[in-house]
Amino acid sequence: MERKCFIFLFLTFYLIGFAQNKKIDTANMLCSYVYEYLTDTLTGEQQRKEDLLYLQIGAECSKCYSYYTYQCDSLMASPNGDKLWDSFLTEAIGKGLKGKQLYNAIPHRRMTATIYKNYPKGEMTITDFLLGQYYLYGDSLNAQEWNMENDSTKMVLGHECQKATCCFRGRQWTAWFALDVPVSDGPWKFCGLPGLIMEVYDRGKQYCFCINGMQQVSAKPITFGVLDKEFKRFQKTTRKDFLQSKYKYLKNWNSINEASTGISLGGSDEALKYDLIEKE
Repeated sequence: MERKCFIFLFLTFYLIGFAQNKKIDTANMLCSYVYEYLTDTLTGEQQRKEDLLYLQIGAECSKCYSYYTYQCDSLMASPNGDKLWDSFLTEAIGKGLKGKQLYNAIPHRRMTATIYKNYPKGEMTITDFLLGQYYLYGDSLNAQEWNMENDSTKMVLGHECQKATCCFRGRQWTAWFALDVPVSDGPWKFCGLPGLIMEVYDRGKQYCFCINGMQQVSAKPITFGVLDKEFKRFQKTTRKDFLQSKYKYLKNWNSINEASTGISLGGSDEALKYDLIEKE
């Protein structure tokens, strides 16, 4: 316990000094979302995985990113990050953990995309990471064409929410938004409703985002950049080109992961069937 507390305090202190990325706005609201997804969306045989997303909302733009990915990147960016990561790995191996249990016991990235809405103004910018390279591409802001259902409501986090649906990038989505939180934003790439999106999921609930915290903040910078001592530049690409590269990577993920980390998660590449959150 003392070791974990020390690492937490160390990283908190270090982040204050390390976060020298470009400031693009100041957040006045911070929301957190539980993001659940299937790693095998075609058969549904694999277990659900979970991430925690933070949504920083400012007067001009917003930023959505994975807390766990940020935590892992912060660790690796610290002066002794490699040694700390190795110590986690050694401890997990010492406990006899193998395969997926071993993988989950060590700090690792989850959602690698960071979504900047209305940055630049009227546009959306996404940064992502794949096979040692940071990528940057643009996307359309307010791309969802929502159909609101005024007679459908439910409570989410103490707020009465209204239902809206849309077809977005090959999936049918259902969203619940709060009119009493007049912020046209939400998790991941979702936005464009007259209230904060509190919950959104696709048909079959292969991908689900649900808010679990919301607070007013002040003087919290929204930054653009990455936490990586070796970072040099973003590779500019297009959304479709990046998704095609990511799909090819996921189809061969087990062998690539084993070659780079020495950790085998079992199974074969052919047995993995991925259907990305964006089908088109």
